[in-house]
This record gives sequence, structure tokens and C-alpha cells, in this order.
Amino acid sequence: MTKGTVLVAGSNATRIELQDGGSAAIGQYLNETVVPATALIAAGYEVVLATPDGTKPHIDEASDSAQHFGGDEAAHERAQRFYAADPSMNEVRTLRSVIEDGLDGYAGLFVPGGHAPVVDLMQDVALGTILRHFHKAGKPTALLCHGPVAIVAAMPRAREFRAALAAGDKVGAAGYARGWAYAGYRMTVFSSAEERIAEDALLHGRLLFDMPGALQAAGGRVTTHPVDFAPHVVVDRELITGQNPGSDHQLAARLVEALDRSVADG
Repeated sequence: MTKGTVLVAGSNATRIELQDGGSAAIGQYLNETVVPATALIAAGYEVVLATPDGTKPHIDEASDSAQHFGGDEAAHERAQRFYAADPSMNEVRTLRSVIEDGLDGYAGLFVPGGHAPVVDLMQDVALGTILRHFHKAGKPTALLCHGPVAIVAAMPRAREFRAALAAGDKVGAAGYARGWAYAGYRMTVFSSAEERIAEDALLHGRLLFDMPGALQAAGGRVTTHPVDFAPHVVVDRELITGQNPGSDHQLAARLVEALDRSVADG
């Protein structure tokens, strides 16, 4: 018997658009996926991974390093083995099939980061349906690093919102955000300063929009830690957001706490 089942919504994106018309290789971050997933399993929860097309998320090479595991090579290797071989990371479903089979049986939702969610999840119709369900039910919903941008999908016109942001039209984007379920929520996301470092060191180009600006245009109350890459987690009602890769353990702990409370309350 498990305490409950947590849905992990992963991304299938492998490239992201840049301002010069090119693109950069991206993916989902290893630690941001595995640290919360293994914490959930250790706490007695079952994990179900689902993506837009039902294939396993591509891990961003930049995250496949002991650096993201506190310099602990053994922890990095355990994470690699877990992601490669654990059934929870390999029996991948489509987001649509999860909806069709019913969402009531899920205790919570988690979205890992890496740049990938910025491409597909933030405008995915199926994820929008899932987010609105969890929001209405008040079930714990946790998102990490770039993952919080995925809550944009809960908008009725998420694709138009993203397109407006990409065109530099924040006023137009705000218009498309009307009726967003998370308007007024406190939240965090990968900061503009952290993004500039990632753009220079990893992407070698500028993104079409930054993450805090996107969520602010949507109506979110965004705060970020003044120290780059310092752990930072914000909890507002059912929503739990973590700012960066270094927030993985802290976010996992807050998600488990919220799930345990929710399960205890019935």
C-alpha cells in the first residue's frame, strides 16, 4: 500500500528558440527530476511520469553532473541509475491518457525544470486541463526552476499568451491571461540574473522572454532570492514553487509535507 500517487508532468522539448533566430539544445534537469521523485517514493508515494507525447524526457547534458548533487559523485551515479532503470521513470504515459483514465486518484502534481517546460508544457492543452483539476481540488502542485512557467498552461489561451511574450508584447500577453487560475498567487521561478548566467554559459544566446516577467505578465506575484542559485521555495495555498536547481531538496521536502497533510485530512 502506498500513501497515494503523484503525477510527474515531464517535457519532451529538446531545443529552445533564441532571439537571433537560432535555437539551443535543452532538456529536463536530472537532479530536478530525480531528487523530488526519489523523495516522494521514500516517503511512501507512487510516482507516475507522463509527457505530452508519451516518450521519456531528454535529460539536459548540462545537468548530468555531480555539480548538481552537491559535488557528490555517488549521489550523481545513483540518480543516473534511477533515471535509467527505475520503472517509474520508464513506464511513461501521455498526459492525455492520464486525463482519460481520471485525475481523481492522484494526490499531487510535480513538474521538474530545465528549460524544456518553457517550450512545450507552458502551452500544452492537456497539462492545462490537469492543472485546473488540481487547482480546483486544492491538491499539492509543485514546480521547480523553469517548471513554474508551466502553470501558464492553465490559461484558456496559453498558446496565444506565449506567442505574445515571444513577440515582446507583454500588454497583449496580459490580455490573454485573463481568467488564469493562479492570478494573485505568490510564486518563484528561475531569476532573470540566473538566466543571464545560463544564457552566457550554456545557451550562448538570449531567450525570447524571461521567466519572472512571463509569470508577472500572467498575474503572478513573483519573488526571487537575491543570491543567485541559493535555494528558495515559495508556498501559497496548494502551489509550491522552487527557484533553481539548488532548491530541489527543499522543494521535495515541502511537497512531501503538503501531501502528508492532504492525505491525513482525507
